[in-house]
Amino acid sequence: MISELKHVIDQISKDKGIDRAILIEALEEAIKSAAKKKYGQRRDLEVSFNEELGEVEVFQFREVVEKVTDEQTQIPLEEGRKLDAGCQIGDSLGTKMDTSGFGRIAAQAAKQVIIQRMKDAEQDVIYDDFRNRKSEIVNGIVQRFEKGNVIVNLGRTDAVLPVEEQISRENYRRGDRVRTIIIDVRKHSAKEPQVVLSRTHPLFLSRLFEMEVPEISESIVQIMGVAREPGSRAKIAVVSNDSDVDPVGACVGMRGSRVQNVVQELKGERIDIVPWNADIAKYVCNALSPAEVTRVIMDESNKSMEVVVADDQLSLAIGKQGQNVRLASRLVGWKIDVKGESKYAKMMHEGYQSLIKIQGVGEGIADALFERGVTSVDELSNATIEELLQLEGMTEQQAQEIIRAAREYVSARPAEEAVLKEEEGE
Repeated sequence: MISELKHVIDQISKDKGIDRAILIEALEEAIKSAAKKKYGQRRDLEVSFNEELGEVEVFQFREVVEKVTDEQTQIPLEEGRKLDAGCQIGDSLGTKMDTSGFGRIAAQAAKQVIIQRMKDAEQDVIYDDFRNRKSEIVNGIVQRFEKGNVIVNLGRTDAVLPVEEQISRENYRRGDRVRTIIIDVRKHSAKEPQVVLSRTHPLFLSRLFEMEVPEISESIVQIMGVAREPGSRAKIAVVSNDSDVDPVGACVGMRGSRVQNVVQELKGERIDIVPWNADIAKYVCNALSPAEVTRVIMDESNKSMEVVVADDQLSLAIGKQGQNVRLASRLVGWKIDVKGESKYAKMMHEGYQSLIKIQGVGEGIADALFERGVTSVDELSNATIEELLQLEGMTEQQAQEIIRAAREYVSARPAEEAVLKEEEGE
């Protein structure tokens, strides 16, 4: 058995991809543990694997003494001189032990240590192999199911596709082939897979387009943003680094072949390909497609904007259950409030009329305020003196009086509305 150790170590190292040195160290540790268990825990033992003989050698070291008080750590001078005629009291004398008598229990203990060390080594190998593969698309086979999670075989290891990373309307059966993206690799996890997969991550959509569109993999077309509601709808923003290449056309492909391949992989998820633009207003207009935008009013300090569309485009801009505007908002990173033209015109008219009511605000000042984005008495009440001083001919005293009057108007309005409600009730 021992003569076959070298062959076994070489075979395990080759099959499992584990460093021979790690296996040899585990073997030496196991034999040392077994020897101490059989002959005594206090023994000073040294274990080494002899490459030439292909066997493990165990040496015990004992102190040479005149009178033995501890057989595990001491050897009498007379016996010591039989082994080494030149030894003296106080010397440490090493002798080779017979490992053939360890028995079944010792062999089992050695086996358990080796198995555990192999498992640890395999986990290290898996981690080293996959840690640099985050964000990479991989193909696997569904192995089993654990509390809704799908365990996927990737060849060298099993990975987990958690419930929250699965597209809700997709169903899996054992043996199914599944394409996913690696989103995490755990260092050590004896009870669960180390590799975590996803089909809902926005980066999964990006990687699928990279695989289908050569212009993206060649960096001619660049993906600038992705927003998804997995299994339902997604928006992806692209820009071209070559004026001769249409980014949207490149992603769509001949007769829609490229985008359709991605749609099929995502089981029918609708994908809007949006031209990216450095001008945020133009970018938002593109993101809200297929609706056509007529006006954009931006509030850069709060990263929010009002978007005005034709009345017959309102439902298209908002989308089913607000999906279109929600995805557009995620894509551009701004809060978007969509209004129809008639409602916006009514708001502007009411806002203009409320400004005219404020003492000190005539049509000329109201027009100037509108040009600067102050379109209602509420906005005027929150304005600063410095903002009003930017209006032509405005004095500091006049600005103070206008803001004070606007605030009084706003604070008095709830009382007026309450009186009107009482009168309507009568």
